[in-house]
Amino acid sequence: MRILIAAVLVAAAGCGGGNAPLEAGRPQKATPRPTVSPQPVKLSAAGTFRPWSEGVDDIAYDEKLVPRDARATVSVASFAGGTVSSFSVHGLLPGRDYGVHLHVNPCGRDPKAAGPHFQHKADPHPHQGMSVDPAYANPRNEVWLDVRTDENGEAATTASQDWPLKADRIPRALVIHAEKTRTRKGEAGMAGARVACMTLTPS
Repeated sequence: MRILIAAVLVAAAGCGGGNAPLEAGRPQKATPRPTVSPQPVKLSAAGTFRPWSEGVDDIAYDEKLVPRDARATVSVASFAGGTVSSFSVHGLLPGRDYGVHLHVNPCGRDPKAAGPHFQHKADPHPHQGMSVDPAYANPRNEVWLDVRTDENGEAATTASQDWPLKADRIPRALVIHAEKTRTRKGEAGMAGARVACMTLTPS
């Protein structure tokens, strides 16, 4: 009799209001995870170029190509849909090409302090710490803001990327180079000496 009662109780538990047993052979739908949009990121810098000294964020490394009192403004705005960067400059040499890129580190006394170009997808095989492979060193994977100044030494440009920045991985500087950026394999992204640098800060 006791065995019969126990069997009835087990059967009742299986038919109760709990979760229905999984049907054999039928795949179960995974619970969808909520989509998390990247947080907006805004960076900026504005100032007049000066020779390096402690606390100077807008540094002129070569006053022949970046005359004293030249000034510039840069803004970077990143949202879920992409990133837009703008650069304007006044007081550079007239009628001259300058390569301009976003870099990974803040400016420093040594022009090399800003490190390599900021890349959305990092080159796994950089050459001496710098990416020269056009598959990675290009204006789609990096942020290039090259300019050619007018007769007054002024210029402005904007670059748009279809990828957003992440708050924990952002460019920290804008570097002005002496030459227009090259694109050929083995020298892609190169633009001559670093003649000025602006440290970017969240805005």
